Amino acid sequence: MNPVKQLLWWLIAGSEGGLNRARIIAALLERPSNARQLAKRLGLNYTTVRYHLDILQKNGLVTSTENRYGRMYFLSQLLLDNYSEFEEIWGRVKTEIGEGEK
Repeated sequence: MNPVKQLLWWLIAGSEGGLNRARIIAALLERPSNARQLAKRLGLNYTTVRYHLDILQKNGLVTSTENRYGRMYFLSQLLLDNYSEFEEIWGRVKTEIGEGEK
């Protein structure tokens, strides 16, 4: 199995908080954002978003600008190159939790 796919399975389907991480990834594909913007768009607590962004960044799936205030987050090239793997996993997880094709 592709190592990135294994990582995505673990971060999205195999660990607590995976649903929020997947929602953040999907939101960042639509538009790079800072943590506050993501929190507002996703209806999540700012601290929760920062926590998940840190996990995604430490695992090489998200990158950010260097400035601390208003730091913008983007999907990494690694994730963009493997985005179909994310879509497959995210689709299967949503089906399992009953969200289907939302």
